[in-house]
Amino acid sequence: MKMKTMPITVREMVFTALFTSVLCAVAPFSIEIGPIPLSFATLIIYIAAGSLGWKCATICVLLYVTLGAIGIPVFSRFEGGFHKIAGMTGGFIIGYIPCVLATGAIFEAFRKKLAAYVVGMVIGTVLLYTCGTVWFILQTGSTLATSLLLCVTPFLPGDTLKIVVASIVAPMLRNALANTTRV
Repeated sequence: MKMKTMPITVREMVFTALFTSVLCAVAPFSIEIGPIPLSFATLIIYIAAGSLGWKCATICVLLYVTLGAIGIPVFSRFEGGFHKIAGMTGGFIIGYIPCVLATGAIFEAFRKKLAAYVVGMVIGTVLLYTCGTVWFILQTGSTLATSLLLCVTPFLPGDTLKIVVASIVAPMLRNALANTTRV
């Protein structure tokens, strides 16, 4: 049985590379609020998912994770290397993948509805928190309650703000990208 491939256009490659560059430039900046830093990566991931769709946005995040894993300092605190993924924050880095995939897929499925942007980001964030918190528990041996207090609660206000900003910016950017000259 032959599988149907989903070719990526030159235009999509350019926008994917652009968003990967922006993600790599923004993600290292973080705010220290405990053992898990508040990263600005999620804002770019939300915007990428809403602007590019699930396929290109997921490629963007996979490229980001790969670049960081091979040692380029694109993770929080300007760090890189596989040890960062294997460490206590690694679940959040890996969690970006299901986050962007779910967020982008929901945007694609309900493209005409503004609420899909918010719902997609919330579901993506739940997946991100789940991956990150479970990994944190496995790495530190902390209880679920302690891990939720360290890995979720401090991030709720910031991620809520990111979701609001991204749900305004992503649809506008998606329309602007759709109106650019086709390559």
